[in-house]
Amino acid sequence: MKPGALLLTPGAGADRNHQTLVALDEAIALPTHRIDIKSRSQNKVVALLEDAAAELCAEAKVRPSRLVLGGRSFGGRMCSIAVAEGLAARGLVLLSYPLHPPGKPEKLRTAHFAQLNVPVLFVSGDRDPFGTPDEFAEHVGDIPGPVTQIWIEGGRHDVKGREDEVVAAVQTWLATLK
Repeated sequence: MKPGALLLTPGAGADRNHQTLVALDEAIALPTHRIDIKSRSQNKVVALLEDAAAELCAEAKVRPSRLVLGGRSFGGRMCSIAVAEGLAARGLVLLSYPLHPPGKPEKLRTAHFAQLNVPVLFVSGDRDPFGTPDEFAEHVGDIPGPVTQIWIEGGRHDVKGREDEVVAAVQTWLATLK
């Protein structure tokens, strides 16, 4: 089923005007909303995402099953948790997903991966201290939905200045969702 709308969330400490989210909003040919996340409470953020998703679906006149959710770092992680907990979605766009805190690969943020039954796109820098390509390779197989990984060569966690590459990756991936 073709995507009908895109909901984007920022990382911790950023807001809806993060340059990557703005670049996506301007380039993606779908109704797109960027929201702020002011809480670090998982329950509060999941509730916020449920409300924002319902609002965007109503405004764009699309079924929840056509909504793509995602965002940068913490925001993308919260979107993936919301979908794992049952929020309807067509797919997930996870930019600079924080697989683990920097320097703490034992503190994985993957417990919910087995409940992700939708297509998932990961776009990250190949030098991101929150998860290397090899570390991701160990864990994305836990996701039952189809997974696409795009690595930005030389990129770290904030792929500032590489927005064009992120946008191209997301546009190409969205076009594969039929």
